[in-house]
Amino acid sequence: MPVSQPPSQPTDSNATSAGTDVTPVIALKELVARLHREQNKIQDLLSSLGFALRSFNNLNQFLELIPLMATRVTDADGSALFLYKPNGQVRLEQLHWQDSRQRKNIRKALETASSQITYVPNSQPLATNTGVLDDHMHRHLGPDIHVFGTAILVKHTERGWLYVLSRDPEYSWTETRQKLVRLIADQTAVAIENDELAVELRKKERLDQELEIGAEIQRRLLPRQYPTIPGVALAARCKPANRVGGDYYDFIPTNHHQIQYNNNGRSAEMDGRWGLVIGDVMGKGVPAGLIMTMMRGMLRGEVLHSHTPGQILENLNRVMYADLENSHRFVTMFYSEYDPITRILSYTNAAHNPPMWWHATTKTVTRLDSCGMLIGLDASSQYEDARAQLESGDTILYYTDGLTDAACASGDRFDEENLLVAFNYACRICNSPAEILDYLFDRVEQFIGEDRQNTDDMTLVVLQVEP
Repeated sequence: MPVSQPPSQPTDSNATSAGTDVTPVIALKELVARLHREQNKIQDLLSSLGFALRSFNNLNQFLELIPLMATRVTDADGSALFLYKPNGQVRLEQLHWQDSRQRKNIRKALETASSQITYVPNSQPLATNTGVLDDHMHRHLGPDIHVFGTAILVKHTERGWLYVLSRDPEYSWTETRQKLVRLIADQTAVAIENDELAVELRKKERLDQELEIGAEIQRRLLPRQYPTIPGVALAARCKPANRVGGDYYDFIPTNHHQIQYNNNGRSAEMDGRWGLVIGDVMGKGVPAGLIMTMMRGMLRGEVLHSHTPGQILENLNRVMYADLENSHRFVTMFYSEYDPITRILSYTNAAHNPPMWWHATTKTVTRLDSCGMLIGLDASSQYEDARAQLESGDTILYYTDGLTDAACASGDRFDEENLLVAFNYACRICNSPAEILDYLFDRVEQFIGEDRQNTDDMTLVVLQVEP
């Protein structure tokens, strides 16, 4: 009976060949898996950084993450963030170093390197700036630590540098690592810019709040009610170009006895002369509003001394001269006093737009004017007194140059002649000073266009002698 042979075994050469075929495949799979893990790690880190950028309100908290992220995504031993301060100092802002035992020495070396540099924005090319910092870092860190960095640019302005540090002699600054660090540096720049914008926004909000308070104070200082002057109807309106303006008008009792207080604390006006004033501080905004407020208080005090209108403005000019000279501002003002018994309007003018006087009997318009210089121009200025005898139905229009200088889209101005024509027509068709006021403001707004904002304050005061 034939003897069966055992199955043939693979030779050693076959086994070696099979093993050789399998090993590269396993190694390749492991390499692919490791690369995949590295890629996922980098994506997670960058995703976390993006979340922090969206979520953190504190810039310092966000900057603490930057060196850590830069170290992790580049497989470095550490990372350092340098920022430029407003005084030009280069300061180590944040540091991450893997080996805690060496961290203190690394920090000291980097702080010493950065302290020896003063940065002047836009004075040198970026390469020059970073080259100086690189040299100092190499000198203080020693030859065993390699440094690689990229600039932090905010609106094309260099604001600092982000470095990665490695002790590995084989460490290479690959294109991928450069892109990753550049990405982190860009997110750092966005965080810095966002923080600066937030600071500016808070400043603007505080300023807006202060402006609103100033505007409210100014609104309260302007007359909220018209005084009851026998035989006269009044209307007035001030429309500032900004929230706080330099235009001013007021109705002022000329002696203490004109206002008495009843049991309810309300004022009851008595017969007597009333001061009617309109003024314009050169300029707009808060400075003009402050000067207007100061002028109002001083003028009210001067009126109570029972001087003539010209003397009142002379005294006011002397008192205000030093303050106005220091502020480089001047004031135009028309001051008048109306006597309801005689219907005489006494007045003086400090280079203000002369009020228009509509004569009811002739239905014509003339101007009220007298000689006088700007308040604040010369401490010794004198102001001429003048008088006008008003008749039944006569109307006086006080105005500031914001109306006559109002410009339309083509650049043409409303000018005094148009205002005179509109005023003449309004006095013929309107039944009250309030209607005249509305008509004139409507005409000006139609002229400049509904969508255009006037660039100067506009103020009108209408006094009409009742028939």
